[in-house]
Amino acid sequence: MAKVTEEQVREALTDVIDPEIGLNVVDLGLVYRCEVDEEGVVEVDMTLTALGCPLGDQIVSQAKQAIERLDGVKEARVRLVWNPPWRPDMMSERARMLLGF
Repeated sequence: MAKVTEEQVREALTDVIDPEIGLNVVDLGLVYRCEVDEEGVVEVDMTLTALGCPLGDQIVSQAKQAIERLDGVKEARVRLVWNPPWRPDMMSERARMLLGF
């Protein structure tokens, strides 16, 4: 079984769309940490654009599913974190352009 890379995990997470904004969680700058261990366990720390987002559980579940579809992933552990707080300047240049920032 080939080891999955952080780059592959981040690419998979581009399929996870924040439904309120319509952009993926990677371009929005919501993925803070991604680590893959030798056994294929992927740990991701991510945040949301707003504390108390009603779709938070759905976004986390979609992230976990997207990661676990990758060959070489045994388990995905996606954790919501609130530090540092998300800011619009964390978005990719593409996302800022699309959203008019």
